[in-house]
Amino acid sequence: MRCPYCGSLDTQVKDSRPTDDSSSIRRRRICPDCGGRFTTFERVQLRELTVVKRSGRRVPFDRDKLQQSVEVALRKRSVDPERVERMINGIVRQLESMGDGEVPSETVGELVMEGLKGLDDVAYVRFASVYKNFREAKDFEEILGKLAEEPESEETPRLKKKPAQSEQ
Repeated sequence: MRCPYCGSLDTQVKDSRPTDDSSSIRRRRICPDCGGRFTTFERVQLRELTVVKRSGRRVPFDRDKLQQSVEVALRKRSVDPERVERMINGIVRQLESMGDGEVPSETVGELVMEGLKGLDDVAYVRFASVYKNFREAKDFEEILGKLAEEPESEETPRLKKKPAQSEQ
């Protein structure tokens, strides 16, 4: 593993342990040349994935880009990071288990929207507004209307209007 500080290829593993959900191995490393310490993660990869963009352009699938998109949608929302990690791992597993190594970007977006809907309504609407390229307030009204129509589950509490208090 190349040292991110000095570029040396001679780094040493000081500690290895599985992550909380056992989906990857966390390794603490040290560079003997510069003394820099850093962490790496090792994950199982079933196959190389290529994302086919709407324009037809093909790019390698980037798990970090997926995670950053989800984190932007979840910014300032109190969602357990472990649940977010499980969602991302589930999306990656679904993509890898599809028959083809090429995945349309629409499929990735729909899986993220489905996952966010189960985590946090606000993050779901935020992501949908960018992914679906909302242009007007009615676009928000439509998606909020769909959310309101869905049955409430224990995992995804919905915001409810407070009942009007009667005057006494």
